[in-house]
Amino acid sequence: MKKSELVFSALLVPLDYAVLLAAGLTAYEIRFTAIAGLRPVTEVLSRSVYINVLLVVAAVWIGIFALSGLYAVRATRRTVDEMATIFTACSTGILLVIVSIFFQRELFASRFVVLVGWVLAVLFMIVAHAIVRGIQHAILSRGIGAHYLVVIGRNGTASDIVSHISTHPSLGYRMVDRCDEVTDALFETLVQKMQVQRIDEVILADAGIPKNQVTRLIDFCNERHLMFRYTADLLEAQTNIDIQTLAGVPIIEIKRTKLDGWGKILKRAFDIVVSALLLVILSPFLFIVGALIKLDSEGPIIKKLERVGEGGRQFNLLKFRSMVRNAEAIKQQLMEKNERDGPLFKIRNDPRITRVGRFIRKTSIDELPQLWNVLKGDMSLVGPRPHEPAEVACYEKSHRRLLTIKPGITGMAQTSGRSDLNFEDEVRLDTFYIENWSFRLDLQILSKTPWVVLSMRSAA
Repeated sequence: MKKSELVFSALLVPLDYAVLLAAGLTAYEIRFTAIAGLRPVTEVLSRSVYINVLLVVAAVWIGIFALSGLYAVRATRRTVDEMATIFTACSTGILLVIVSIFFQRELFASRFVVLVGWVLAVLFMIVAHAIVRGIQHAILSRGIGAHYLVVIGRNGTASDIVSHISTHPSLGYRMVDRCDEVTDALFETLVQKMQVQRIDEVILADAGIPKNQVTRLIDFCNERHLMFRYTADLLEAQTNIDIQTLAGVPIIEIKRTKLDGWGKILKRAFDIVVSALLLVILSPFLFIVGALIKLDSEGPIIKKLERVGEGGRQFNLLKFRSMVRNAEAIKQQLMEKNERDGPLFKIRNDPRITRVGRFIRKTSIDELPQLWNVLKGDMSLVGPRPHEPAEVACYEKSHRRLLTIKPGITGMAQTSGRSDLNFEDEVRLDTFYIENWSFRLDLQILSKTPWVVLSMRSAA
């Protein structure tokens, strides 16, 4: 672990505490000073009492931030990920405050202070962390505190890692060497390089290296105090296991997903509440979009598309119509222009898209009717992308794991930050989500979705 990483991570704790105090005090001043004349205060909360409560609340929030992983000693956290974690942690903290108000109403005399305090806390935290990370990345770009590494592998994964490191110096990595395989010559090369240049870690990017050679490499790294990391094969590590005893014999079950039992109940309850609220809130906007679609071109406002959901069951996915009426017939003529690998179909500048359709697709507004699918239970807010029956028919055996849970409006693949994911990468990300589901992960993906949509659309 680099000393600079420890310093910056430790610096964030007192900084965040000060930022939370600033957000809370600003909210107080806005309510009881700035706008007190616009909306008279029936009961003024004493500043001294408020500060005492704020000191405790801020300390509790710091604990929540720590549990959420915000202070993980890691310099390469993506900005979007950090913003999502801040939003999720602050939202969790404000829920605790609301629960406290429910049981002890005398703590806060103004709901305005609570709401504005939460908004300011999120904004102040994002700005403060952006400044700290900006300074840290500027330092890393100059090589100060960078990790010097060796990448091993001749496959595309190794090439992607090397290319990404070379084009993003602010991540804090510097390439020392890249080797194709684990051989005696590799160990000799590493020993020679370590005599003249610093090496901090070794990344094994090829899952096809024989295990006996991997063991040698791990022993070599341990002996020389090098960090060893590797890119695991999709089926190599199984963490979702349940052990039971049958006839005195331990029986290990490999669970398909952590989304089971109470987790499934919690996820469904969350889907119902959020989708219902959004449908009510957005109903005037949805009506306007529907009117524009009808005025722009002939055809229905809502398009029903056949999709495959949980367990392979088919359902009608709802979307605002963004294409001409005979889009499916034209699709057969365009198949030779397909730009996606695997069973998916996608082309740039699709001639079937209408004028309004181009806008609502670019802004993802066309997917809003899927909130009704979520309310009905065909879909979830977060999950793998639903595919067409014809696409699912082309699935390989490993791809069918995507049908383990309900498909989602958004998901890990959609919020990966890349708009050019190939099908196998999409499967890998969605499979990771299925195997490692948590309610916190759902909240992170949901909070990242608007930022990812805006950033990807603005870059288009």
